[in-house]
Amino acid sequence: MSERMPITLVCSVCGSRNYRTTRARKTGSKALELKKHCPKCNVHTLHKETK
Repeated sequence: MSERMPITLVCSVCGSRNYRTTRARKTGSKALELKKHCPKCNVHTLHKETK
């Protein structure tokens, strides 16, 4: 049974940690990257996974 692990998404432009979510724990998987709205930048930017 796979467990879910909490992750934080960080803005690639300003470095602000805006979103928290979970993802399945898998070995060898790439880091999650999503385009989300950054309230600090006030635009849609790429947000990358951090722990």
